[in-house]
Amino acid sequence: MFDRISDGFRSAINKIRMKDDEKSLKKALDELKKNLLKADVHFKTVKELLRKVEIETKKAGIGRANFLKALEEALKEILTAPGNYGFVYASKPPTVVMMTGLQGSGKTTTTAKLAYYLKNFKKKKVLMVAADLQRLAAVEQLRQLAEQNELDIFYDENAKNAVEVAKKGVEEAKNKFYDVVLIDTAGRLAIDEALMNELIEMKKEVDPNEIFYVADSLTGKDAINTAKAFDEKLDITGVILTKYDGDSKGGVALSIAHQVGKPLRFIGTGEKIADLEVFVPDRIVSRIMGAGDIEGLVEKTAAVIDEKEAKKLTKKLKKGQFNYNDFLAQLEQMKKLGSMKNLLGMIPGMGKMLKQLGDIDLENSQEIKKIKAMINSMTKKERENPYLIKESASRRRRIAQGAGLSVQEVNRINKQFQNAAKMAKKFAGKKIPNMDELMKMTQGMKFPR
Repeated sequence: MFDRISDGFRSAINKIRMKDDEKSLKKALDELKKNLLKADVHFKTVKELLRKVEIETKKAGIGRANFLKALEEALKEILTAPGNYGFVYASKPPTVVMMTGLQGSGKTTTTAKLAYYLKNFKKKKVLMVAADLQRLAAVEQLRQLAEQNELDIFYDENAKNAVEVAKKGVEEAKNKFYDVVLIDTAGRLAIDEALMNELIEMKKEVDPNEIFYVADSLTGKDAINTAKAFDEKLDITGVILTKYDGDSKGGVALSIAHQVGKPLRFIGTGEKIADLEVFVPDRIVSRIMGAGDIEGLVEKTAAVIDEKEAKKLTKKLKKGQFNYNDFLAQLEQMKKLGSMKNLLGMIPGMGKMLKQLGDIDLENSQEIKKIKAMINSMTKKERENPYLIKESASRRRRIAQGAGLSVQEVNRINKQFQNAAKMAKKFAGKKIPNMDELMKMTQGMKFPR
């Protein structure tokens, strides 16, 4: 997610080869400046970051370790703005949030992503209110997202007044004891007086606990300027950056809190409904510096993995009984976690390996589609016992024909599955396989692409 920035930091750190060498520090700072500006970090933010790093490195003594520590601390300061991080609930429910932003920023999709996050990861009862009456498809888009992801929505097909829709939505939430109300508001292609007046009136009527500004990270510095404009009129309480997976530079995330003075609360990291990540400065700095985000990983996985089911699965793994039904169940759970690439990025030391793996898509990869087709062509007994397929050529032919695969592909997938089950059994039994065993087990295995 922050690959280019992380690479830039490593490149700068490598310039410091000796202790107490001011020339090497200057080279490191120049390299850092060049890479940050290339990553589209705001020039004022770059200037402030470099100033802090230089002062603290000299104070502690020039050297790689001290430069690294100074960079880490300066980055935390730059990313920290007054206010809350993540999602904070009102003392008396429902927590009312106005979702604001320009048209095309991903505001409606982000409203659904935030509702999904709060429902599935925080176990909250959430109501989305479709109050964007300017864009013809906005209400329908939110309604479809609600239907596809089992989210609750309030809308009025005959409504003409967005403020009235917002008020009715909040009343509905109070009457039905919702924890959170997310109001999707209208956007324009540019900031105009009519848009702001509507939002100001809505703010007055619904008295929101939070006003989030949804910014398109692909617009770079323009995202900062428009966030400032919305803040002046509405006093926003936080920013959500969308389309961050498409922003190869990533510098806007480092600039926005420093330049707008409001905390970055969430980042949209992909197109799927689960691809929304909480922005906590300490954790983000840890990821940028290559140390991962174990706390974030634990939070994500704990929210979707049922403890009882996990214990059952561990017992099966220890006995070597992992089957195709278990595989499908685990696949469904993993999909709830969002982008696998972002998930793996939370594991310390995985940054470089992720570049080799590319984008891992557990839902749309050709390999996963083949496995699903194969499983769908199996009998109940075959799903429960993968060894039946190994022992019967007629079963393999029938499955291949039903799945639209070759017999060779069925053989390969089944062998791959059995090898993976063996590996899982060893890990479940706390006996870590040595490198030779790992190489034998993973021979012929493919990563999903």
